[in-house]
Amino acid sequence: MKNKKRKFGEVGQVESEEEEKKKERKLGEVGQVESEEKKKKEKKETQRPNYFVSLPITNTKITEAVSELQEAVLQKEPRLAKAMIPVASLHITLLVTHLANQEQVNLAAHALSQVRPSLVELLGGRDLVLPFAGIGQFRSEVAFVSLTPGTHSETLTQLTEVLRRRFEEQGLSSGDRQDFKPHLTFMKLSKAPRLRSQGLRRLDPALWSHSSSSVFGEQAMERLDLCSMMKKKLPNGYYHTESTLDVFQTPRHGKRISVGRRAEPDEEELLKVSQRLVDEAVTRALQQFKQETHPNGGGATPTDPPPQPAGNAPATTINTQTTSPSSPLIVNAAMETTQSKLLADN
Repeated sequence: MKNKKRKFGEVGQVESEEEEKKKERKLGEVGQVESEEKKKKEKKETQRPNYFVSLPITNTKITEAVSELQEAVLQKEPRLAKAMIPVASLHITLLVTHLANQEQVNLAAHALSQVRPSLVELLGGRDLVLPFAGIGQFRSEVAFVSLTPGTHSETLTQLTEVLRRRFEEQGLSSGDRQDFKPHLTFMKLSKAPRLRSQGLRRLDPALWSHSSSSVFGEQAMERLDLCSMMKKKLPNGYYHTESTLDVFQTPRHGKRISVGRRAEPDEEELLKVSQRLVDEAVTRALQQFKQETHPNGGGATPTDPPPQPAGNAPATTINTQTTSPSSPLIVNAAMETTQSKLLADN
């Protein structure tokens, strides 16, 4: 009997040890899984997109129409004020990426500059005009103005593929390869996380039903910007921009033209050009005055005292003030020339 008890005791002890080992093994596996999941989560957070390539919206007709739409939505649901996207930052996102340091930012800027030859070939001397009409939404959390379907959408999709290739050639990420859906986001709940605690977790399409088929306008592609998601925005509300690719074409006749709006000269440049043109106009006016006053090229100059007439004939005096640069005739001529030149240049 004692031997049997001893035997049962030994068996029970062995089983207990095996159960403990199983538990330890199980806990170890669980810990390993949790550790791997933690590493994946940390890696995902470090690779979260922080830069993007933007096609900015500069047409005031579009921005004003979007602003009116936002105001109409807020009249129905004022709590969505913090969910609105500032119209100054309206854009189409062509690519998102994660740039870990300044070196990668420089590589991304270089990649953007390398897009130009392919872009010129892609556009073939034509403007890329993007018409916007109607409103859509993603998962009832994001509301956006839709891009009207057409060949322009195909061109834009091809452009995004060129961007991806150039970024990947530099060893940079180019985001996921989900279907590209160009749009203008004007409202998203993620900008106002507190709304969830207030019971507002979904965007009701009834909020914009009055504008569901509205035409918002057209945007010609003017430039592409490499923008930061994290850095402080510019004073006008647009994103901090690291690099810009102005969209220019070179047609067959060799003349360089802009597909979008030409950049306006700054005030200092205008003043320099204006002063130079005024000086040139004054010089020409003086030369013309001399020729008209002394058609034969001889005689007295405007600064010489006028000759005395014979007999009692009344003296004729040349008004030397006429030759002054402040003369209304000369100033007017100069200003007209300046204005004509500036208008022609712009």
